[in-house]
Amino acid sequence: MPTYLLVAQMLISIVLITTILSQLHGGGIGGIFGQADSVYRTRRGIESTLFKLTIVLIILLVIFAVLIVSWS
Repeated sequence: MPTYLLVAQMLISIVLITTILSQLHGGGIGGIFGQADSVYRTRRGIESTLFKLTIVLIILLVIFAVLIVSWS
């Protein structure tokens, strides 16, 4: 199995973890106590970009995993 596939998968996973951790968390502990935070809102700006980047990175991670398994 080529080393470049493994390195690419590791880099994608690191970027994916960073992207997920940098997203804003909604609700928080206020949702436990019945705080009215259930208003629908759309993603805008950097939040939308991070969401789309997360989806692309997940797809790439799955593709590289399938390539690594099929190569073996």
